[in-house]
Amino acid sequence: MDKTKNWLARHMPTKRRLIQLYAALLYNANLKGYISGDIYTGKTKAVCVPGLNCYSCPGAVGACPLGALQNALASSGNRAPYYVLGILLLFGITLGRTICGYLCPMGLIQELLHKIPTPKLKKSRVTRALSWLKYIILAVFVVIIPLQYVSKHLPLPAFCKYICPAGTFEGAVGLLANPANSDKFSMLNILFTRKFVILVLIFGACVFIYRAFCRFLCPLGAIYGLFNKMSLVGVRVEEQKCVHCGLCTGHCQMDIRRVGDHECINCAGCVSVCPTGAISLRAGSVPLVSKESASEPERAGKLRRNRAIAWAAALAVLAGALLYFNLPRGTDEAEKTPDVTGPASGGETDAPDPGDAAPGTLPGDVAGEEPGEAPGEDPPGEPAQPAPPVGSEVGMTGPDFTVPLYGGGSFALADTRGSVTVINFWATWCGPCVNELPHFQRLHETFGDEVRIVAVHSDLVTDDVDAFLANYDYTIPFALDDSGVIAAYGGSVMLPQTIVLDKNGVIVYNTVGSVTYELLESLVEPLLD
Repeated sequence: MDKTKNWLARHMPTKRRLIQLYAALLYNANLKGYISGDIYTGKTKAVCVPGLNCYSCPGAVGACPLGALQNALASSGNRAPYYVLGILLLFGITLGRTICGYLCPMGLIQELLHKIPTPKLKKSRVTRALSWLKYIILAVFVVIIPLQYVSKHLPLPAFCKYICPAGTFEGAVGLLANPANSDKFSMLNILFTRKFVILVLIFGACVFIYRAFCRFLCPLGAIYGLFNKMSLVGVRVEEQKCVHCGLCTGHCQMDIRRVGDHECINCAGCVSVCPTGAISLRAGSVPLVSKESASEPERAGKLRRNRAIAWAAALAVLAGALLYFNLPRGTDEAEKTPDVTGPASGGETDAPDPGDAAPGTLPGDVAGEEPGEAPGEDPPGEPAQPAPPVGSEVGMTGPDFTVPLYGGGSFALADTRGSVTVINFWATWCGPCVNELPHFQRLHETFGDEVRIVAVHSDLVTDDVDAFLANYDYTIPFALDDSGVIAAYGGSVMLPQTIVLDKNGVIVYNTVGSVTYELLESLVEPLLD
């Protein structure tokens, strides 16, 4: 029995580990996203969480402050990034690098990787020198490169795009691991390959080096480190009790020179090794972790009561978040879905994919119409065929919508009946989207009014789209998805997405991923005959 108790005592998670797990679950409370393979895009996504947690993680319910900062800086030519700078200032002044030690999911992942039994590389002058690298990354990838794109009106979150392991692991791998997103593998390119290699290298380094990413590469930790000495919560040293024995810095696995400096993550691991009880983790004047609280029964009892109250409140918040984000409800979906007119929707359709038809075959021919008949007409004496149901699948009638155009006016899908229609979902922050816009312009120049084209920008607007379009000579209409059009066509934040509808408004192509002009031409030409 004693052996069992000792084993449990050695392997039970510490209070800090429980807080780390709690924060990771709270940040990613949208558990149903892991089942559906979708990204949550509700109202809370406008709020930044303190730690490094990718916006594109299927469970994420908030935004990453680092990604928000990069997008805000890239858009600063049109509006000052007051919110992002303000929230970072608030997090820094109140918590500093306590966020790294307790509230960062990436920190938790690194510490768990470091528990793998292998020889470990201890800190040295080399690791202390490398710890300054994250400040260089902060300056170059988070500030300088995004600011260079201000004049281009094209937000470029360089750190997220080229380095961030959280984006690769939580976002890309988290989404691609779901069978529902198996068709997204065709979208991967050399950029994903490079980032995946970087992820493997960083995670591999964390096995041998304690918090390698946090110490050497993380620009968010670099920002919070600037506030460490002035933050409300942090590790403090009572100088009159300190004997300068060096046990605290020797015990710490981070590259600190003294307790509480910019490299300290305020984990309070040094509190237990201080022989004089000079070190404590405090929130202002209130001790959270200290030797005195353990040695004085009255203070220890009061501290235990306060902790119990805090944990009860925290668990209540977590339970509320899990219920809010995972219980079925129709409010958010109803707000995001436009009114649909036409035949009653519902059920599956047996209409084959246009790719199964012989080249030049009309969708009507595939459905069983005789050559020479007008599409949609039935032979004399036969009952009228029911119209395809409304939906987002190939063979269904595309849901009607009306969206506001940039520059004024509106685009209504109902007005395009009788014409082939091409809908492109895009965003200024999506590189592949921007690269394929010339194909739609060329399609418009080639076919004119025979093909109606509209490029609908995602409602996740991080830049001045009018200013972006002013740099180009596009004549196709550009609109804003202000009524959930992308969601109505089965889309999400994964862009670009292209839909082709025939003259009757029936979907013949609906795919997420980049297109070429040749593909667009091959889809459109048979529908014009």
